[in-house]
Amino acid sequence: MTSQPENDPGEVTDEALMEALQNGDDHALATLMPRWELGVKAFLLRLGVPAADVEDVAQEAFVRLYQKRDRYRAGAAFKPWLLTVAGNLGRNRLRWRFRRREDSIEAMDEAQPGGFDPVDTSARPASDLAEKANLARDVRKAVNALPDNLRQAVLCVELEDLSYAEASQVMGCSAKAVETRLYRARELLRSTCKALLGQN
Repeated sequence: MTSQPENDPGEVTDEALMEALQNGDDHALATLMPRWELGVKAFLLRLGVPAADVEDVAQEAFVRLYQKRDRYRAGAAFKPWLLTVAGNLGRNRLRWRFRRREDSIEAMDEAQPGGFDPVDTSARPASDLAEKANLARDVRKAVNALPDNLRQAVLCVELEDLSYAEASQVMGCSAKAVETRLYRARELLRSTCKALLGQN
């Protein structure tokens, strides 16, 4: 999940900082960037952006945030808005790379060694750790093999912990479409996992 910084009671919210940025306070961006830089990079990696491109795309996302600050709707949740900007730029980079055939899908998958790990490996014997690591790798491959629209639903709802409404903003579709895509993704993942485990 993209970690949102812990806000202490006296800290200015992201939404208030965006409103300040809209009102000409450029220092607000200097506060938002360090709060969200790691979260944006993690989101881009999970989206499939090659690790070599993540830094550039994340920086571009903050530049775009600044350029499009007037499009931010006062009072709207900041996280889905930022992830929409970053996600659009990440998908553009993936399309650009695909068109130039610089990376194969396998190479992009291998470029994200720190992808999400759905299996907690703490306090397990070494043999269990190896088995869990293999299972985690297989699950990552299964998620990465999903069609883009289904993978995005999983990333937004399951990993980023966004509501269907927030995910719909990031994905550019209705909340019902997010729910449907998530259902289809879970069904595909369920059948893939059963096949991996040798169950019928």
